[in-house]
Order: sequence, then C-alpha cells, then structure tokens
Amino acid sequence: MNIIRDTEFGGERPLFESHDLRLENVVIRAGESAIKECSNIEAFECRFEGNYPFWHVHGFTIERCYFDVGGRSALWYSDHLTMKDTVIDAPKMFREMEEIDIENVTMNDADEVFWRCNGIRVKNLKLHGGTYPFMFSNNIRVDGLESDSKYVFQYAKNVEIRNARITTKDAFWEVENVTIYDSELNGEYLGWHSRNLRLVNCHITGEQPLCYAHDLVLENCTFGPDCDRAFEYSTLHADIRGAITNIKNPTSGTIVADAIGSVTLDANIKAPADCRIRLRDGRSFTD
Repeated sequence: MNIIRDTEFGGERPLFESHDLRLENVVIRAGESAIKECSNIEAFECRFEGNYPFWHVHGFTIERCYFDVGGRSALWYSDHLTMKDTVIDAPKMFREMEEIDIENVTMNDADEVFWRCNGIRVKNLKLHGGTYPFMFSNNIRVDGLESDSKYVFQYAKNVEIRNARITTKDAFWEVENVTIYDSELNGEYLGWHSRNLRLVNCHITGEQPLCYAHDLVLENCTFGPDCDRAFEYSTLHADIRGAITNIKNPTSGTIVADAIGSVTLDANIKAPADCRIRLRDGRSFTD
C-alpha cells in the first residue's frame, strides 16, 4: 500500500483513480472530487475541506478525521466504508451507499444524511440539527444514538435500534419492520403510518403518538403526560407501564395499562372498532 503523509491537495480530482493508498495527516483543500473512482483507501487523521471527496469509492477506512463545512456531500455512491472517531460539520453525507460501519462519530449538521443506503451498522452516533436522516434506507442496526434532528428514519425498512435518545418531530413515519429497544423517544407524531413497528422498554413523550400504525407492538413501555390522542386508527398490542393520558379511536387489538386518564371512542372510529382496552388489574376501562 502506498502512503502519503503530511501534505495537502486542492483543486479538481487530485487523487482520481487511486488504489491501495493510505493518507496520514493529509488536508484536502477547496476543490471537488479529491478521491473519486478509487478503491482500498485509508484516511487517518486527515482534514477534508473540499466538496465531494469520496465518490464512487469501493472499500475504504476513515479514522480520526474531520470534515469541514466545505466538505459537503462527501460520501456518495460508495460501498464498504468503516468510519471511526470522526467529526463531521458538513451536511448531506452518506447517499446511495452500501455496507457502512460507523463507531464514535459526531455529525453536527445532520441534514439529509444516510439517504437511500443499505446495510448500515452504527455504534455511538451523535446527530445534531438538520432534517430527514436515514430516509429511504434499509437494513440498519444501531447501538447508541443521540439525535435532535427532525424527521428521523422516515420510509426506512428493517431497522433495529438500541440505547437511543431521540428528540424530534414526525419520527419513524412510513417505516416497516422496525424494532426499538431501551430508548427514549421525544417528539410529536411518532410512528404514524408505520408497519410492524415494535417498541420494547421505551419511554415516549409528545402529542398524538403512534396513529395510523399497522401491527404496532409495545412491550413494557411508558408514556409522558403530554401523550394524548394516542393510537388513533391503529391496530396494536400494547403493554403500558404506568399511566397514559388519553387513547383515541384505536381500530383493533389490545391495550393494557396501569392507569388510563381517558378513552375517546366517537363516531369517527374505524371498523372493526373492537380494540380491547383494560387496566392491568383486569378491569375493562370505560370512559
């Protein structure tokens, strides 16, 4: 493997079609497509300031690096990436990619990141700001996520998340086959129009959660007092620990809780309108 150390590049495509190359303490200055159409690339303690540095790259490692704001849209149309201990201040990262492994990464402008990617494995990721992370992506495994980005995981499929703290709005809309363990989900309108969404040992806050959901499952979950009008037009099986403020017009299934503030079943409920709602002591709940 060739090694380049302690230098800088700028301009258009300075390392185009490089293969079997290791960069150490290299700065990519203003310009475009520095490392394009490349394979077997290692970047260690490098700084990326120019646009689009890693496009059409096959097999690469990025470790202890920094992406400046100017390094936007840095990782597109590439595959088999391992990234560790890296800070990213640029938006629109990770697009149309396959097989991504990430550990100890902070993204300070998570706008439109991880779009249309397949095979994402994450350990300890921080997402700040921006909108629509993980949209249209598939086959995602996450262990350790802190995010305040808006509209996370929309239209995602086959996702497993553990140990997350997500503060957002309209998260997990239109998702399919998603399981979330041991996490805190804060924000309005969680999980609308989802299919096979399963929440285990999670705490949920925010208005109107989990409406229009199909085959929703909650196991040992808790709700904040602001969670009103929950489960409207949803089919579900829910085991709720503690109290839930208000349940509105669930379509079918079962809901069990320690305490229920109120239940709204009105003329707008959808057939079959046979959801069984009861308290944990066995009593049916009647508003």
